[in-house]
Amino acid sequence: MSKQIARHDITDELYIYKQANSLRWYARFVLYGNWYTKTTKKKELEQAIPAAHQHFIEYKLKLENNVPINTKRFKNVADLAIKRMQQELAQGTGKQSYNDYIGVLKKYHIPYFDNNYITSIDNQRLLEFDAWRIEQLKRTPAKSTLLNHNAAMMRVFEEALLNKWILPIQIPRLSASAGSDGQRKAAFSEEEYQKLTSALPSFIGNSRKQNTHMLRELLQDYMDIAVYSGIRPGTEMENLTWGDIELKQKYDKIVFLITVRKGKTTKHTGARTVVCREEILWAFERLRERFPNRKPKDLLFRLKDGSKTKEISRAFDKLVIDNDLKESPRGKRTLYSLRHTYITWRLMKKLEPHIIAKQCGTSIQMLEQHYSHVMPEMFTNELSGVDFTNTDPVKLIVQDTEEEKAELAKDTAKWMDEWNAEYKKRGCL
Repeated sequence: MSKQIARHDITDELYIYKQANSLRWYARFVLYGNWYTKTTKKKELEQAIPAAHQHFIEYKLKLENNVPINTKRFKNVADLAIKRMQQELAQGTGKQSYNDYIGVLKKYHIPYFDNNYITSIDNQRLLEFDAWRIEQLKRTPAKSTLLNHNAAMMRVFEEALLNKWILPIQIPRLSASAGSDGQRKAAFSEEEYQKLTSALPSFIGNSRKQNTHMLRELLQDYMDIAVYSGIRPGTEMENLTWGDIELKQKYDKIVFLITVRKGKTTKHTGARTVVCREEILWAFERLRERFPNRKPKDLLFRLKDGSKTKEISRAFDKLVIDNDLKESPRGKRTLYSLRHTYITWRLMKKLEPHIIAKQCGTSIQMLEQHYSHVMPEMFTNELSGVDFTNTDPVKLIVQDTEEEKAELAKDTAKWMDEWNAEYKKRGCL
């Protein structure tokens, strides 16, 4: 602490002083049993005395009206709120959603509010922030996004309240009413997906360039693995390796398991194991043929020459546009529609939502929000009183004949022997 070199008493409750490390006078005063210090910013005694009086009166009025004496800048308070959440997570008492709040504060609130005092953030300032956030997102945020952002913001206000840097009455009202409703997800019906897969051979064969041929070839496998596993297109799919695939066999039955190690939720929940539909077998067989020298750490989704690609989405768009399937009653279809297709089909088969949520790395609440339109269709028979299961002799989806089933069983048995041998040899499928 710097040494006091000068002092001037103004009243019994107020005096000013100078320190060795400063040319300016400081005011020191007592109110209701507590001492306060405030710089007068004045070098001359005659100017410092009235400035000290002004600070004394200002503090007295604030205390009498229950107004916080001190306040903090938003960034400082947000940093403390983040630190508190991180401590609670480390101790096992924090919510998983804290990770989301921390990310939101760092990406949006701290860059925008930064050095604004926490007490200066009112409804008008929040409206300006809303407009800025839409520019950053390039869309109107969904209500679920706004609720998440509001919860993060409240952690900052609660931290300020705890430290007496703000009063409850000074906390502005946070609303999610301006957010867009959660959009229904555009999926494919079984007939529509069959139309796409039937178009793939000619789509691949009509490629004019070798790179386009390899891309469309890979797209076929990408589509089947996404639609028969529910894994998220993008980071989850693109980071899969051959070593992430596990083969389980019992008699003539075969099951594929895929471990998802990197993606949207894995940083919070860890890796998850996905149980694949049996139809996924064909995609793995095609990939195995293209990559005879594969190793466990090799990425699954590579072009035939071994290179990576970021063009899968573009190729998919062309395929759905060429087949008049880009538009749907629930919006435009994208690569992500393959995951929505998996979830929709499983719901239609009356698989329990909590099982689907675990499989897909999401929540039951998210399923209810985005797939509620599927629920009535799950119980068409019960709701309509008409049995749709066996009355129509015409089947919409072409079914395998007995000869085809026998041929598939023969091929499967052959593949299983080969694959098990390969697995033991190289440590992957």
